[in-house]
Amino acid sequence: MIKKIDHVVITTNNIENCINFYKKLGFTLKMANERYELYSGDFKINVHLKGHELSPHSKNVQTGSADLCFEINTNIDMTKTNLEQNDIKIEQGIVERTGAFGEMKSIYLRDPDGNLIELSSYGE
Repeated sequence: MIKKIDHVVITTNNIENCINFYKKLGFTLKMANERYELYSGDFKINVHLKGHELSPHSKNVQTGSADLCFEINTNIDMTKTNLEQNDIKIEQGIVERTGAFGEMKSIYLRDPDGNLIELSSYGE
């Protein structure tokens, strides 16, 4: 019945810092009815400001509780270099992991709210 994830929602304490971080990762910002939507590939992230969430929302809204993995379409070594050049702190990686389609290499970092972000590549 379920085909794929269409979007996820994260909650932030600071819209500007959050949006700027995800734009550095290659997301594109679009506004829709005063909503912040970050697009990449065939999905989006909706960004809610803590205390001003759109209804309905999760029961226990909090910042920094997400753990997201994004598959990248670039070389993992080049991605690591790009992150470093954009002053994005790498928490761990490059490490080997197993994803939905098998073996992959990953880099872990955190967004400004503390959400864990994994960038993964199935290729070289």
